[in-house]
Amino acid sequence: MSETVKSGHPKGLYFLFFTEMWERFSYYGMRAIFILFMTKVLLMKDADASEIYGSYTGLVYLTPLLGGYLCDKFLGNRRSIVIGGLLMAIGQFFMFFSASAGANGGVSLMWMGLTAIIIGNGFFKPNISTMVGQLYPANDRRIDSAFTIFYMGINLGAFFSPLVCGSMDFKWGFLAAGIGMLIGLVAFVLGQKKYLISEEGKHIGLPVKKLDAKSIGMIIGSIAIIFFMLNFKQMFKSEVDIISYFIYGAMVLMPILIFSDKSLSKIETQRITVIFILAFFVIFFWGAFEQAGASLTLFADRQTERTLFGWEMPASYFQSVNPLAVIALAPIMTIVWGFLYARKLEPSSPKKMAIGLGLVAMGYVVIAIAVKGLGMGDKVSMWWLIGLYVIHTIGELCLSPIGLSMVSKLAPLRLSSLMMGTWFLANAAANKFAGTLSALIPGGEDGSGGATSFLGFQITNLYEFFILFIIMSGAAAAILFVLSSWLEKRMHNDHVEAQPELDR
Repeated sequence: MSETVKSGHPKGLYFLFFTEMWERFSYYGMRAIFILFMTKVLLMKDADASEIYGSYTGLVYLTPLLGGYLCDKFLGNRRSIVIGGLLMAIGQFFMFFSASAGANGGVSLMWMGLTAIIIGNGFFKPNISTMVGQLYPANDRRIDSAFTIFYMGINLGAFFSPLVCGSMDFKWGFLAAGIGMLIGLVAFVLGQKKYLISEEGKHIGLPVKKLDAKSIGMIIGSIAIIFFMLNFKQMFKSEVDIISYFIYGAMVLMPILIFSDKSLSKIETQRITVIFILAFFVIFFWGAFEQAGASLTLFADRQTERTLFGWEMPASYFQSVNPLAVIALAPIMTIVWGFLYARKLEPSSPKKMAIGLGLVAMGYVVIAIAVKGLGMGDKVSMWWLIGLYVIHTIGELCLSPIGLSMVSKLAPLRLSSLMMGTWFLANAAANKFAGTLSALIPGGEDGSGGATSFLGFQITNLYEFFILFIIMSGAAAAILFVLSSWLEKRMHNDHVEAQPELDR
């Protein structure tokens, strides 16, 4: 094959780009309005809505383990994507019915919607990204640029979905998210035979074999377990959060399981230790970063001046700042890392992650300055919040592209899937932690909420709430930076930093 042909990309890449863009439109459109829907329509308290938000986003990162397993064993990528897309669309329509019912009956419909979206995401998320790489021959130099193009589709969908879904009544916003998912799904079904062909002419993503009864039972059982966990508090009138026990318990058991493998060499053990340590620090990063869909959305709705030329901007619009900033800043960051690399000054992976944590802390310094002395009925300029999101995006670009690449480089080949699952588990724990932290926000829809506390730290106002994130992420950044040299030695890698794409 000539070099001229190899300089372009197969049409299948743009086909997958289109499908993923609409799936991300659906997910981020719903996420942009979810916590506002719970507090305004279902009349939930901030703390309860935040915990549900954390449970939902946490479980979204767990189900790809199930979806990836069933895809590899039985379904193949194509069928997994169709099942996942259909379930997510159904879930969004349940959210539409939930919003239509309101506080009278809407909660039960919401649980059904969330369960369908969580399971659907598990089938969809790990499989469409895998197919991008399958379009190309092994070790093709175009794969990196292909993922760059593909992830621009993710950020494009994440950018305009809050603008669409947040501009209308909640029920129509969920309906728009469901229709967006259907557009992507129908396009995928109609075009898969034509476009999902590798350059060698091989059809990719085909089913491996028929599902057996055991695997069908696994799917049904998973749906039942997630529905039960989401419903547990309401069903049993209990304050026990079993989803926290489930996610955090798995985080404790996973290292025990892996380190019990006696076949691990000393170097392998040290590399795996690095993965677990960095996964621990990642929890603090995403725990602070993911306030975007939780407490920061409540803050944008209640105490941010959103009027422009007489028009009041919906609070959900602020969630478009991050993907727009990613699109604008990612090329610049690539140039910066390349400039530093050429001069042998590029930071190692642990140092980049420490910088990312430091930038998250800096973003909260900005918003803490804005709210100091702010009364419950007062509002701050929207530019403070936009500034926070831009600084957080730079932090994301320092940290997020490294994770999956680092796991693939450090994990022993025979444990690569298990270690990748561990990384997703850390993201699940981080999102659950984000919901727990969001529940600490003082005030409420009517300003009647009381003070909260976290590990003895009393939170009576927004300034103290944001100070918590400064202390937490700043301390994590400092500790990780101090540990970075020790971690670098245990990575047993020459300092060659690749620039993979953002995993969103």
